[in-house]
Amino acid sequence: MAISDLHVAYEENRKIVADLRPESDGDWLIVAGDVGERTEDIAWALEALSRVYAKVIWAPGNHELWTPREDPVQLRGVERYRYLVDLCRDLGVVTPEDPYPLWEGAGGPVAVAPLFLLYDYTWRTSPHLTQEEALAAAHERGVVCTDEFLLHPDPYPTREAWCHARIKETEARLAEVDPEIPLVLANHYPLVREPTRILRYPEFALWCGTDATADWHTRFRTAAMVYGHLHIPRTTWHDGVRFEEVSVGYPREWMRPGHPGTQRPRRVLVR
Repeated sequence: MAISDLHVAYEENRKIVADLRPESDGDWLIVAGDVGERTEDIAWALEALSRVYAKVIWAPGNHELWTPREDPVQLRGVERYRYLVDLCRDLGVVTPEDPYPLWEGAGGPVAVAPLFLLYDYTWRTSPHLTQEEALAAAHERGVVCTDEFLLHPDPYPTREAWCHARIKETEARLAEVDPEIPLVLANHYPLVREPTRILRYPEFALWCGTDATADWHTRFRTAAMVYGHLHIPRTTWHDGVRFEEVSVGYPREWMRPGHPGTQRPRRVLVR
């Protein structure tokens, strides 16, 4: 099962998390990022989920990596990420730094790979724009991700530099997986750009992924790809591989009439 973008700072979303229950005792739950911003909220949600699911697997979103002023934990960048990894390990939650667990239940065996990759501003509205021009155009239109103010890349000089380091490290790990074992790839961002084409503000794609992962779902044997971030829950297919956007999103979104809604986890593997 998989879910993302829980945003438990909102009381309505907090209740969703408190009420979540597995369909069977052996269910695993992928949480594909954006649990919350404050470390105490992140800890509360992951602990609550780890009490009821047989295994919880976490891939960080951008919101967890923010350093908001109201959070007592003022660590930045890599140090904040490592703090969250330690928090997860204390709860028994699998992180991108841990061995990929092998699911041997219905639809298995598959290795579940939580990823932490970030973005590098390559998803621009025009291939003719430089990164600087694309960011300037987004700012001019008033489309600016809060990451620019709260997601610090320390000790890397830029977020894209941190992204490239994560890509190199993750790519090497995926290449070591037995090619006979399919993968469920879980990342906060989609690995391909196509899901962002329907964004209301196309400039926001700058903060949604990287061209460097465009062939990962075909290069590595992928049973399914799970992501969130876009707050557009749906199933799409790319090169014959199923992509599941599993975000809950903000109450103002999922309470809107006609919203597809994912207040319950999405099934990743069919029994």
